[in-house]
Amino acid sequence: MRRDALIRIRPVPEAGFRLFVLHHAGGSAQAYRPWVRHLPDDWDVCLLQAPGRGADGTAFRDARALARHLYALISADHDRPFGLFGHSMGALAAYETALLALAGDGPAPAWLGVSGWSPAPGPEWIEPRHLLPADRLRAGLARMGGTPAATLEDPERWRAAEPLIRADLELVDTWRPRPDTPTLPIPVSALAGAEDTGMPPARMDAWREHVTGPLARHTLPGGHFYFVGRIGEVAGLITADVRAAVGADA
Repeated sequence: MRRDALIRIRPVPEAGFRLFVLHHAGGSAQAYRPWVRHLPDDWDVCLLQAPGRGADGTAFRDARALARHLYALISADHDRPFGLFGHSMGALAAYETALLALAGDGPAPAWLGVSGWSPAPGPEWIEPRHLLPADRLRAGLARMGGTPAATLEDPERWRAAEPLIRADLELVDTWRPRPDTPTLPIPVSALAGAEDTGMPPARMDAWREHVTGPLARHTLPGGHFYFVGRIGEVAGLITADVRAAVGADA
């Protein structure tokens, strides 16, 4: 396993809770480094990075294959209560990884946090984004946010970033729920931006059909990357929901 596939910025050997954080499409674990200082000091926060960033292998184009890869990374770290949190593509990967954990012989996650992604059908199922012409894809990414303007505007940077972005979007665009997928019996928190046109709060309502455990809904001002400028607030919501699920000692 490459050292940057599972990143511990602040190791906490005696942590009572471990949180795995999964990044968005086209992004990397590094974008979530600032989150760590806003989460409890006694949590072991682990940033997971999908292959395809830098020299770290080839990007997955199938969500369940990525989940199997991620589950193998975290399977040695089930020695204490743990949870999964992901944004956008990371939420899809966290969901599928949670399903694997629940179906396996090891401990189940104590909590799942899904941000900016829902299992409900959306426009990307009708017009897959990974197949769009480059100009339309860049325009859509610019509206969504999360991709540096320099990457979208500079031809050389775009040529370098485009294959990874398309691979990650293909992973999300081609995912479909399996009819025999069990509902989640664990606490789930679903977070969304009020002005997110691709994943509006109403689409997040679909989680009610996939969760039999407690479901917490949070809608915050902003678009798809609603947490920019309010990481502390979002981390506070995550902390409160985890402690409600695991106990005050988490």
